[in-house]
Amino acid sequence: MKLLNFKIILLSLCLIIGILLGHYFKAVLNAILPISILLLILYSIEIYRAKQQFRQPLWTSVLLLMTMTSLGALSLKLHQQYRFKTHYSYHIHKDSVNTIQFRIRETLKPGNFNENYIIDLLKIDNNSVTGRSLLHVSKAEATKVLEVDDIMILKSQFKALTDPLNPYQFNYKLYLNKKHIYHQLYASYPKLLKVDSSKHTLFGYAAAFRNRVNKNLRSFDFKVEELAIINALLLGQRKDISTETYNSYIHAGAIHILAVSGLHVGILLMLINYLFTALAYIKYGRLIKTILILSILWSFALIAGLSASVVRAVTMFTVVAIAMHLKRPTNIYNTLAISMFILLLFNPMYLFDVGFQLSYLAVFAIVTIQPSLFGLYRPRFKIDRLFWNVFTVTLAAQLGIFPISLYYFHQFPGLFFISNLVIIPFLGLVLGFGILVILLAFLNLLPQILASTFGKIISIMNRFVHWVSLQEDFLFQNISFNIYQVLLSYLFIITSIILIKSRNYKHIISVLIVILLFQGYLFINSHYASHSSFIIFHKSRFSILGLKQQNQLKLYHNVPHIADEKLITNYKVGNQIGSIVPDSLTNVYAFNKKTLLVVDSLGIYDVKSFKPDFILLRDSPQINLARLIDVLHPELIISDGSNYKSYQTRWAITCNTKKIPFHQTDKKGAFIYRY
Repeated sequence: MKLLNFKIILLSLCLIIGILLGHYFKAVLNAILPISILLLILYSIEIYRAKQQFRQPLWTSVLLLMTMTSLGALSLKLHQQYRFKTHYSYHIHKDSVNTIQFRIRETLKPGNFNENYIIDLLKIDNNSVTGRSLLHVSKAEATKVLEVDDIMILKSQFKALTDPLNPYQFNYKLYLNKKHIYHQLYASYPKLLKVDSSKHTLFGYAAAFRNRVNKNLRSFDFKVEELAIINALLLGQRKDISTETYNSYIHAGAIHILAVSGLHVGILLMLINYLFTALAYIKYGRLIKTILILSILWSFALIAGLSASVVRAVTMFTVVAIAMHLKRPTNIYNTLAISMFILLLFNPMYLFDVGFQLSYLAVFAIVTIQPSLFGLYRPRFKIDRLFWNVFTVTLAAQLGIFPISLYYFHQFPGLFFISNLVIIPFLGLVLGFGILVILLAFLNLLPQILASTFGKIISIMNRFVHWVSLQEDFLFQNISFNIYQVLLSYLFIITSIILIKSRNYKHIISVLIVILLFQGYLFINSHYASHSSFIIFHKSRFSILGLKQQNQLKLYHNVPHIADEKLITNYKVGNQIGSIVPDSLTNVYAFNKKTLLVVDSLGIYDVKSFKPDFILLRDSPQINLARLIDVLHPELIISDGSNYKSYQTRWAITCNTKKIPFHQTDKKGAFIYRY
């Protein structure tokens, strides 16, 4: 049976195309409402005509697909909250202080100086509003951590989210925008007035459940990291996991175990389906069983915080559970397409969620590739059949997500199969045991022996993952991989799968053409990457200058451990840098017939020897900038992150008066001159 014979899959693909068109072409969104209405009217007319003629022409199907594409773009527009007049952005002005009433929606991982939250805005200056924002509360005067559903009042000023200041840096602003968050607030505890602390939403009740479970679990001898893993594994909360433990799971290729996803929900469905087997033998038993299963699945999703990974997993297995009740054979492609269709219709921004992409690509790879891999070897015994099945499933999933993982994370854990071979066969036992522990802890009925046993199991799993992550020779990091390589890689995987399943001359030609395309792109990309550039990075309190030539980057800096700087690693990976040569800072740089003069804290510069094109001010020099401009007549003044804020404000005013461009790296980002 061919994949694209399924109508729901075609409709889902058209919905995705519509969302992509709306996201990348803003003009489409401006005209999408009348287009959608027109297409719906035409489709309704065609359906009526088709019924009268007792046949459905090809044009009707084409019109349906066009209508679904337009609905994808329309869905995206309707979910852009800032387009509605009730959105808070219509009630705030730049640099204005507002009286803000809000509700805590979600607690995030705390930073070094702040507790962080996502909040739902309720009122601004007595005007009822909608929308979300980020809230940072200083730890310096912390008295109590805010809880989900607390309603607070704060007098503050909305701050814009900052763009990344260095090239190839993670764009946190774009990440939050996709979650409909466009501003941030800063506060201290004394300035927060609590209006109400009672629970108003399902999120609040779920948080109260988690808090009670954690409070009861802390009375036992669980270690901090054991509790953090329990929260991630069973309650969907990863904010308490230390950076070291989190990185261990990433490097071991086992991070998916900590994200409540299809693997966990699938195991949970099997467990509760087995527990309710007896209900099938009573009147309306199958219906009651299905209702109970769906209630438990969605209760679990709610307790886990209704994160994107949990919602998509529970949605998919909801379709499976209903099909089981109806006793209808299900095709996994249809199940995936239905769940994807529902999720994207209700929240089109899921499409841009990394977890969403990884999850569906992994499952598609498993159902497509794993049967062929499993058939390569026929185990005789149940135990080796189990491990061979786990190995082939893991390998198929890794093949499916390999290109996109390199694109997002630029690394590949070579020992992923060892982690999965050891952990996944016992994950059902761990989850079942863990659910029992959570329920007994909530009811204050957890025996010490059960708590100690479960804690030891989690500790053993952590130590094993940590050991695997230490095998650094098998961890491939800092791999350059862009979106075009991702698309070509998937094209190669798809054509290779088709060739394996139906071997013929045409499919061999297809694979060879893709290989040639890949080689051609690599040649063009290497030519583009050979271009040179001079860059002044933004680094608070320090100066970092770089000269890129071919695939080498020469760094001039005063940073103690430059090799550990994330901004340099990002630039190295993004620009396919082969080697980095560190050097000390000097006062003059020449590149492409341009010169740059560096004026440091000494404030000394030569006015006779040459006239620089650019001037870099670093380390807060006490100079008369107006006089410097009058004497040297530079094209541009640059100020990096090593300068005092007050100095930069004064310099900006001077440059504006002298009508000369002023590039301040903490506002405009790194200065890059390409040639």
